Amino acid sequence: MDTESTHSGYSYHSSRSGRSNRHGDRSRERHKASSKDSVRSERSVVINPPDTPSQESPVHNGEPLPGEPTPAEDQGDDAQDDNWGETTTAVTGTSELSISQEEVVGLGKGMQDRTEGFRRYLPLAVGSFVGLLVLATPLAFLLLPAFMWPDRLQACGTACEGLFLSLAFKLLILLMAMWALFLKPGRASLPRVCVYRAFLTTLTLLLTMSYWLFFGVRILEAQDEDYHGIVQFAVSLVDSQLFVHYLAVVLLELRHLQPCYSVCVIRSTDGETRHYNIGQLSIQKAALTILEYYYRDFPLHNPALLSASKHRAAKHLAGLKVYNVDAPGNTAGAQPGNGNQSRAMVTAAAKRKDSAHNELYYEEADYERRVRKRKARLVVAVEEAFTHIRRMKKEDEQATPSDIMDVREAALAIFPSMARALQKYLRTTRRQHCHSMESIQKHLAFCLVNNMSPKAFLEAYLAPGPTLQYGPERWMADQWTLVSEASVTSGLKEGSDFLLRCLDFNLAVTVKGIPYIRLTEEFIDPKSHKFILLLQSETSV
Repeated sequence: MDTESTHSGYSYHSSRSGRSNRHGDRSRERHKASSKDSVRSERSVVINPPDTPSQESPVHNGEPLPGEPTPAEDQGDDAQDDNWGETTTAVTGTSELSISQEEVVGLGKGMQDRTEGFRRYLPLAVGSFVGLLVLATPLAFLLLPAFMWPDRLQACGTACEGLFLSLAFKLLILLMAMWALFLKPGRASLPRVCVYRAFLTTLTLLLTMSYWLFFGVRILEAQDEDYHGIVQFAVSLVDSQLFVHYLAVVLLELRHLQPCYSVCVIRSTDGETRHYNIGQLSIQKAALTILEYYYRDFPLHNPALLSASKHRAAKHLAGLKVYNVDAPGNTAGAQPGNGNQSRAMVTAAAKRKDSAHNELYYEEADYERRVRKRKARLVVAVEEAFTHIRRMKKEDEQATPSDIMDVREAALAIFPSMARALQKYLRTTRRQHCHSMESIQKHLAFCLVNNMSPKAFLEAYLAPGPTLQYGPERWMADQWTLVSEASVTSGLKEGSDFLLRCLDFNLAVTVKGIPYIRLTEEFIDPKSHKFILLLQSETSV
């Protein structure tokens, strides 16, 4: 808050010391000003802790002043409430017409959901409208003259009837082609409109409107009696639409198949790196392709593996001593022994820094040893459980049908024998959050149904799998943000880079062009590498 006052350690200590009256007067003036500010700040927000303080322990905005005893300190550390954040009361001077921050976030989220639904279904609605217009226009060209002036139309001969058959099959082919290319479920929501799709939609509308304009001026107004020419006019429209569809196949499906660029994708947290070859794509289409590759190739992001390095850094920082140079009494030369002590602390910290690689080496070696130990116990437990299942399967062949155990029941029966070893292994490798008990039991039942080996069952837990193999609730990244200096509708270029950002990490993408390869041929004469072996009678050959 802007009106909230702060007490520095220097002003407090100066008010407690009696070395100088000037310091005492100055501190009392500061204390009066701070008390006025605190009263002024309490008018806007007052935070009261669960235990109401008494007059013996003054508070400032719900917190005790520096150096004053608190009830928690008098009663000990055990008296502190762990749920103080949930039981704290905040009294604000809001009116009845105000709304909370959660309501504002809810309103923003609702508007975002409605906007996202509109952006998702708008291209489908526009494509459906254009497709219906394309298919209905040739039929309208044939039916309007037959309804408006049927008595004046010339009879349709054999050639005209053949055009009817050709038009029907061309419309059927066009309908199937449009269904195969455009009526596909959307894979993602892009930030910008696809340039090629917008160009093809505009071209189709211009072509259809041009034919409608020509039809209205030259046929409807003049009431043309040549029905054979009208049918040929409709057939020419369908042919033009087929050529537009061929152009759409080339631009949308065939142009980017030939690889032109090599992209390097790096995950920001653990440095996991992959390389892919892609073709001529826009930045947003390339980002979509990279995300599809990410869910297929990258292992699942595990934030628990990053805590080891943070713990090691915190342990090294704990060995350093921080001095408050602004504290009273810590003047230069006040205590001659402090300089030697500081130099000793710095020397000890330097030695600890030099031995950091040894600590890292032994820590990783101990971690690998524990992982191998847990893995061995897990493998033995799973093999024993599967052996027990095979023995039960042989017994079930001789038992009555009513006593045969279901696969689900068998999985539940042998799961407790391996559950503890599997749980300890997953905890050691910090992947316990990736697998739930229900998913493990389903995987065990699947392996039993398909008669898989223990190694096939363990493969899903011994090594981290790709992101797509886990449930969507494990991804924690359903929305991505594309960060690029260049326009996302522009094509990829040599040296361009962009960023894909999600909730927990980023994907940094750099683009390199595939070099032009010049391959030459060198002819070798078959007679140039022939030789003659001359044998002498003196040799033993």
